[in-house]
Amino acid sequence: MGRVIMLVAGALLALFVLFTFIIPALFGLLKVALIIGVIALLVFIAVTVVGKSSSQ
Repeated sequence: MGRVIMLVAGALLALFVLFTFIIPALFGLLKVALIIGVIALLVFIAVTVVGKSSSQ
């Protein structure tokens, strides 16, 4: 009986850690990666436009 209680408590603790720490951290990393990607895209577009305008 004690083994079943500890199994349920461990599963609940694992779900708590998953939804409290791991998933928000992953979304935070995804948000940072998205922001870096948008900045890189803007720099690429700016360099392309400046490069094409200066060569003409």
